[in-house]
Amino acid sequence: MGRNVVETIVGALVLVVAGVFVFYAFSKSDRAGPDGYELVARFGRIDGLKRGADVTLSGVKIGSVTGFSLDPKTYQAVVRLGVASNVDLPTDTNAKIVGESLLGGMVVVLEPGGDKQMLKNGGEIEHTQDAIPLTELIAKFMFGSTGSK
Repeated sequence: MGRNVVETIVGALVLVVAGVFVFYAFSKSDRAGPDGYELVARFGRIDGLKRGADVTLSGVKIGSVTGFSLDPKTYQAVVRLGVASNVDLPTDTNAKIVGESLLGGMVVVLEPGGDKQMLKNGGEIEHTQDAIPLTELIAKFMFGSTGSK
C-alpha cells in the first residue's frame, strides 16, 4: 500500500514539472500572440521558407512568417508576415527571401525604402525578390549558367 502512495506522488510531481515546462515554452515562444501588424508579400518562389521563419530588418528580428498560400490566379506564393508594432515600414519596402546560413533555413529580409507613407495592417509589400535554390547557385558557380532560358 505504501508503494502505491509513493508512485502516485512521484507521478503527480512529474505531471506538475511537465506542466510548468509547457507553460514556460509557450510563454517564451513567438506564438504567444502577435503584438504588431500583418503584411502580405507575393513571391514567385519561396523554396525552403517555413511558417515561423524570421522576418529581419538590418539583421534584427522584427517578426515572423505567419503563413502562406497560393494565389490560384497568378500562381504566386502569398506570404503573410507578422511585424512588431514598434517598426514602421515605408510603402516602397523591399522583401527578399535569403538563406540564413549555408545549412540553415530561409528568412525574409526587409529593406525599407524612402517613401513618407507607411504600410498599414494588411498592407502589401510590392517589391519582392524570390528565393534562389542552393542547387541553382551551385550550378551557376560551376557551369556559369543555370541551364534555364
